[in-house]
Amino acid sequence: MRIGILTGGGDVPGLNPCIKAVVNRVVHDGHEVVGLRRGWSALLQHDLDDPGSAEEWFQPLTPATVRTIDRTGGTFLHTSRTNPSRVRPGEVPGHLASRADGDGPFDFTDHALRVVEALGIDVLIPIGGDDTLSYALRMHDEGVPVVAIPKTMDNDVHGTDYCIGFSTAVTRGVQFIHNLRTSTGSHERIAVVELFGRYSGETSLVTAYLSGVDRAVISEVPFDVERLGELLVADKRANPSNYSMVTVSEGATVAGGDMVLSGEEDAYGHRKLGGIGELTAELLKEHTGEEMIVQVVGYLMRSGAPDSLDLMVATNYAVMAADLALEGSSGRMVALRSGTYTSVPISATREGVKRVDVDELYDVDEYRPKVRHVRGKPMFLY
Repeated sequence: MRIGILTGGGDVPGLNPCIKAVVNRVVHDGHEVVGLRRGWSALLQHDLDDPGSAEEWFQPLTPATVRTIDRTGGTFLHTSRTNPSRVRPGEVPGHLASRADGDGPFDFTDHALRVVEALGIDVLIPIGGDDTLSYALRMHDEGVPVVAIPKTMDNDVHGTDYCIGFSTAVTRGVQFIHNLRTSTGSHERIAVVELFGRYSGETSLVTAYLSGVDRAVISEVPFDVERLGELLVADKRANPSNYSMVTVSEGATVAGGDMVLSGEEDAYGHRKLGGIGELTAELLKEHTGEEMIVQVVGYLMRSGAPDSLDLMVATNYAVMAADLALEGSSGRMVALRSGTYTSVPISATREGVKRVDVDELYDVDEYRPKVRHVRGKPMFLY
């Protein structure tokens, strides 16, 4: 059997160990693994009339190739947000330019299918979040055997309680917040910490819950600046060190406002997020007169090597995905459900993005986690 493996979307800690574990599991039994570089872009960019282009987009993976990759974060196969079914005019590769008639976006899935067939790939193992796996579902619907592995530091893929990258992101966030306390307290200010989280505020919520910050603004609940300011000023005065802190999901919105976006849409219809931390700090200063510290944690949350939990889950997901592939299973996504490793239909990704259960876990009036009961809840609360 020849297995193709790829990573798409944002990088997270744990991708390299996952790739390594797949390779070591299947090569031992005499099978091959080929790495697709830059996610789904490999299937779009490869020119079937130019055999030399395969060297740029595909890499044979052996135990020797992957021997040390698990010692670092990120993905050594690189990544992209390319979606071969939604290619904008400026992103059409030269060998497909003659087919790009009109304003686009263009669907080149038929070309992607021919590339899979030409390379002799028997099954694809994509590692990604909701967007990457939505195209994996398309490939499955087109008849390509697919076994998916969920990753995203937002932990927002339906069908699983856990996605690779979440634990490390929260661990990093807690560490940075605790480190920032010294400067915030020394200068007696209010600190606004912007964390990743587009539609799901779980990263911000859990990080705030574990680090004990005063307030947390999440993507699911628009916030009133005046109310938030009153709370933070009261928190500051009640603190012997005379400071307070608030975490803000990058996808959070001011009541009556919109997400802070920039740049053009990617292949999945998303524009870049960023700036809500600065905006929140400016508005808070205007309403309270307090001096602010703004810290955008951003990419630091998903940089570096994985923690032990992400290393464990990434390795076990890889072994399970490889086993499913070798068994001939298709259209499955490996998952953790109620603390147990299992698999679910990849069609679970059609349910969209998983979001925080606000009624159970968040105090919308006080802008902070509200975790009253944990019995019966999954390890990461939802």
